[in-house]
Amino acid sequence: MRLAVAKIGERLPRGWSDVFRQLGLFALADVCYETVRGIADGKHDVAFTHGQQVIDFERSTHTFFEPDLQSFFLPAHWLIDFANQVYMNSQFAITVAFLVWLYLFRNDAFYFVRNMFMASMGLALIGYTLFPTAPPRLYPQYGFTDTITDFSNVNHDSALVKVFINPYAAVPSMHCAFALMIGVSGVKVSRRWFTRAFWVAWPLLVVWVVIVTANHYWIDAALGAMVAATSAMIAARLARVRPEHWSFRPTPAEAQA
Repeated sequence: MRLAVAKIGERLPRGWSDVFRQLGLFALADVCYETVRGIADGKHDVAFTHGQQVIDFERSTHTFFEPDLQSFFLPAHWLIDFANQVYMNSQFAITVAFLVWLYLFRNDAFYFVRNMFMASMGLALIGYTLFPTAPPRLYPQYGFTDTITDFSNVNHDSALVKVFINPYAAVPSMHCAFALMIGVSGVKVSRRWFTRAFWVAWPLLVVWVVIVTANHYWIDAALGAMVAATSAMIAARLARVRPEHWSFRPTPAEAQA
């Protein structure tokens, strides 16, 4: 057993110690998220007030198009089922799979992306703490349909689902932020045109998904993009501190140093 573990460690880019270090960082970020999720759960009335404020803002700017967009696609049940599956799986499965692949096969770019994710989660926690917001699906009076509950029979408000989902984490949309971060990173590290095409389309698909499932307003997606851009700038600043480790792709001279 020890021999097998040692052999696997030899094939890892930086050994087992670095793997556990990265896992520890993401675990710490998750603990912080769960703590904030619990705080937001206790702000039911505030979250609904903020959700109404978002709706009022969009209506005042004549950009409250989400109910019409959703109603256009609702008759296509297979398309809604697809959107539900993407929404429920993209945040975890696609993101984690990309990060694991990046760590194993494009390790020189991983640490920049990791720093982006750490920064984005920190920014999201600030947003969720200061501005907990109920998602569109909780406002059926405006024409929204909770597609995940109605089409996929998954109750957002069940005790089990609440273990994994913050019900009042609409602003910003981290689905969109994560999709944009891995989309841009995927384009930069891909070597084939079809994988680049997929990563270009991925953030756009996720924006459509979060709106058509009534889990986010368009402004949430825009703020998610701002979080991604800000996180990239933070990661770039950090890369100046340790360019040999935290640059997106360190030069041979930096890596050797």
